[in-house]
Parts: sequence; structure tokens; C-alpha cells
Amino acid sequence: MPKILVCGAGGFIGGHLIADLRRQGHTDLRAVDKKPFAEWYQRFDDVENFHLNLELLPDCEQAVQGADVVYNLAADMGGMGFIELNKALCMITVLINTHLLLAAKKSGVQRFFYASSACVYNADKQRDPNHTALVEADAYPAMPEDGYGWEKLFSERMCRHFREDFGVQTRVARYHNVYGPNGTYDGGREKAPAAVCRKVIAAKLSGKKEIEIWGDGHQTRSFMYIDDCLHGTQLLLNSDFLEPINIGSSEIVSINQLVDLVEDIAGIKLQRSYNLGAPKGVNGRNSDNTLIQKVFGWEPSTKLRAGLEITYRWIHDEIVREKAAGGTSVVNRS
Repeated sequence: MPKILVCGAGGFIGGHLIADLRRQGHTDLRAVDKKPFAEWYQRFDDVENFHLNLELLPDCEQAVQGADVVYNLAADMGGMGFIELNKALCMITVLINTHLLLAAKKSGVQRFFYASSACVYNADKQRDPNHTALVEADAYPAMPEDGYGWEKLFSERMCRHFREDFGVQTRVARYHNVYGPNGTYDGGREKAPAAVCRKVIAAKLSGKKEIEIWGDGHQTRSFMYIDDCLHGTQLLLNSDFLEPINIGSSEIVSINQLVDLVEDIAGIKLQRSYNLGAPKGVNGRNSDNTLIQKVFGWEPSTKLRAGLEITYRWIHDEIVREKAAGGTSVVNRS
């Protein structure tokens, strides 16, 4: 079996990927993250776990040594509230992919996966919430999300040129809003599905039947459940397809509709207030899956309602457990 390195393994997607590879029977796994082990969402004793800062070239060389396959999921990022207010931190992440590619070239890695984002897409294509399906060509002419989107687009080009000039077999996916259990749901880095679940749970547990929504609620998105993300990622990594490709659900909803779904799961109806000054991102963004259907005969298919039910239950149980343990419950946070 190949030796597989997962960078960003202490995070949401990385932790799930390690768990999935273990289920498949992979035994030679290395997990790397700069977060202390206690802060990893999932960690397994039968995996080679490293605490390294992948912004540094020596740490990347240590991580990559002996690896056949590299999944680069590492990034300093979060939801829209984080990336709009931390553009420099997002840009610094470019060091991770650059140094990992240099280390992969030096070590002779066989396959290198890079997790890009729908934030690379031209902002002019995302002004209308009712016309938002983005095809891969819509990344150019370049006008990505400031900070985070530019870092992702630059890193995509680095992957391309390391493949063309140095023979590093890179594969690039553009993720569209991945969600699920065992991930961030508070603290400022959470994404919309987790944030909405947390807010609805907090309202229900506190008895304050109110919820604040960032923006006017009409902005549209698609949200991909983690299982679909893992399947699409491994399909791409093991394929001969060389160009960046969308991996995302095509089930588009408004933020108001997302709140409707979570309220229905919780069995509660809340009074909504709209914070028009909060970060809300583009007006509309959705994944056009024409290419992935053509190349792989597949697209993410988990219905949003089904994925949200699992995610809601996990966040609810975490909040209740934290409260019972005497921690600072999200019910009492602003």
C-alpha cells in the first residue's frame, strides 16, 4: 500500500479523510497539522501523527519524507466572517502549498492533491443570486475573493506549473462549502451550515426564540456533505484528469431556506433579524457539475436536508456535553 500523507489532518475535512482511508484498509498513514493534538477534531493512535507548521519548508520536508501520496488540505481559513477579516492570514497560507510542492518534488511524490475553493471564481459571475452555476472556466479573467481566493488561485497555478515543469502529478479540486459533523461550529471560523445549526440550538436551549442572519438572507449557496467531498476527492486523486474541477453539490438554496431547514429539523420557529453590516460574501454561488459528470459519471448527491440532520445532531450533542461539563456554552455567547 502507498504511504499517504494528509496535511491539515487535525481539521474538519482532513480528519474525515484519515478516518475514511482507515476504513478502506490503508495502514501506512501520516497525519500532520500545526494545531496541538488536543485540538484535532479526529486523531487515531494507529496513524503516524505529526505536529508541524507546514508554512515552514523544513517541516514540509519532514512531513513529506517517504510519502507516495500527498493530500494538501491545510490552510488558515474559516467561514466568510473569518476570510473577510483576515486577508493577510489567508494569503500567508500560500507558503504551505508552495513548500509542500517543493518537498514533494524533492521526495519524488507520486500524486499530490490540492484543495482549492469556489472562492477562486470571478466575482462578476456571482452578483445575481438567481444565476449562479459556476463552470470551471469562470475562474478567468481572474477576480477571486480578496485574500483567500487569490491565495487559492495562485496555488492552483503553482500546482499546474510544478506538474508541467517538474513532473509532480498534481490534482486540484474546487470545493463548494463542505459541511458535516466533527468540525468547527463556533469561534468565528465556522461556515454557514454549522453556524445556523449552532444558532438554532442556542435559541432552543435558551428559550430566546430569535436568530441573527448575516446579510438579507437572499444570498444563495450550495452545500456539500462531507461524504461526497471525500468520494469526489479520491476519485480525482486517482484519475488522469489534470485540470481544476468543481466538487460541490448543485442543490442551491438561499440562506433563508437554509435557516428554514434547520428550524424544521429542530422543531422550532424563530424570529429573524438581519445584520446587513456583517460579512455575507457574494450574492450567489453554485456548482455547475457538467464537467464532473462528464469525466467521472458522478456528482455529489447527498440531499441538504439529510446532511443537515446528521450535522445538527452532532452539534447539539456537543453543545449539551460541553454545558454539562461546565464549559462556556454557546447558549451564553453573543
